[in-house]
Amino acid sequence: MACQEKSQKLVLRDQSAARLNAAYPRALNHCSRVFAVLVIALLAFPCFTLRCAAQAAVAPPPVDPRIADVIKQTSTDHVRQTIDKLVSFGNRSTISSQDEEAVKAGKGVGAARDWIKAELERYSKDCGGCLEVKTDTFTEQPAERIKVPTEITNVYAVLRGTDPAQTNRIVLVTGHYDSRNSDTFNGTDAAPGANDDGSGTAVSMECARVLSKLKFPATIIFLTVAGEEQGLNGSKHFAQMAKQQGWKIEAVLNNDIVGGDRNQGQDTNVVRVFSEGIPNAATEQEIRRVRSLGGESDSSSRELARYVADVGRTYDAGLKPLLVFRLDRFLRGGDHLSFNQQGFAAVRFTEFREDFNHQHQNVRTENGIEYGDLPKFVNFDYVAHVARLNAATLASLASALAPPANVKMLTKNLENDTTLTWERSVGASAYEVIWRATSAPEWEHFQTVTGETRASIKVSKDNVIFAVRALDAAGHRSLPVVPEPER
Repeated sequence: MACQEKSQKLVLRDQSAARLNAAYPRALNHCSRVFAVLVIALLAFPCFTLRCAAQAAVAPPPVDPRIADVIKQTSTDHVRQTIDKLVSFGNRSTISSQDEEAVKAGKGVGAARDWIKAELERYSKDCGGCLEVKTDTFTEQPAERIKVPTEITNVYAVLRGTDPAQTNRIVLVTGHYDSRNSDTFNGTDAAPGANDDGSGTAVSMECARVLSKLKFPATIIFLTVAGEEQGLNGSKHFAQMAKQQGWKIEAVLNNDIVGGDRNQGQDTNVVRVFSEGIPNAATEQEIRRVRSLGGESDSSSRELARYVADVGRTYDAGLKPLLVFRLDRFLRGGDHLSFNQQGFAAVRFTEFREDFNHQHQNVRTENGIEYGDLPKFVNFDYVAHVARLNAATLASLASALAPPANVKMLTKNLENDTTLTWERSVGASAYEVIWRATSAPEWEHFQTVTGETRASIKVSKDNVIFAVRALDAAGHRSLPVVPEPER
């Protein structure tokens, strides 16, 4: 009998036993003990164990002590200071003042831009110049939310990878530093933007501060963009630039509204992670192919979301990712979409329950209700936890190898076994073939493959979704790659 069939029957027996136990507790308790002995005996039998090895349950990757140590250095106090400083600029609307006088007065988006750049430069000085601090400035022409040509500046820091063979691989974290109040065109009245998106900006900057203390084989970019509230302008320009210049961005973590707003329905134990299904950048032909293969839940962004979930099980960030399998919330959008549209894997982190009285609102009190995106509504411990999860994910990705290339699943014969092939990943000590039921949200089983770039699995390709990932000697896992059928 196949291991999977045995496991299913054991589960059914346990479920049946549980139902009977309610009616016949004494008799069944004795039977349960006898049954448990039989199960233990079966598991101890060598042949049974060998047959189960190919279908072992997927476990979290091993803990990297460097990553575990560095994420502990994320600071609630530092997060609070960052958000308070951003709020102090008054109104960070993309169309707010950014002339020299406003910058000197510490008001407007221009002052916020210069402060972020100076902070990243300070982090770089602390690590001996390890960060390359840069700006991406462009002029956005008049559009629905921009009346006149407006200069927009993205500020970012690059922690260059140390491995010549991998330094062109990039993982990226971002948040938007612009803010708004009730009127999109109001660039003067208070628009604190503590949660939206001072919190996400603080996450990106805190990741830069703590991860700059380490070296990684691949490159990490810590990005803050403007123009989000006017139509994702900053992220759109940056993503297009990356695409045009051939940047190999493997993962984008967008943090937007991760302040853990202090409302009664909030769940501070989780952070939502949104990911697209069918890729935004897919052609009609590619979409038809995805649908024919049942791959609607296996975009590169969806695999990135599952990777975040793995990291959340491996490292204690203080909260867990809650995977939401859709692009974003209803009636809303975020900067990860700009990267998705250019074909990059990108996900969005957002608190569990938003309070819309504290977003896109003029600061005021009406009928006893407080409106406005103020620091008093932000849970700074929660933001620090989100920063830890982001930092652990970035560090894990930047420590891992490039995903296997040219992953194929042979489909030229009618058979119940599955054969997969792939190209060797430079530096790989082993690979894992992973799979799950087509109805399962996350990977369930794996088989380790060493010394080969081919595997035959005693599981039907018709019943599951397969993927392959590379492992280095320390056990860091690459992003998984779902195979393409090959006749």
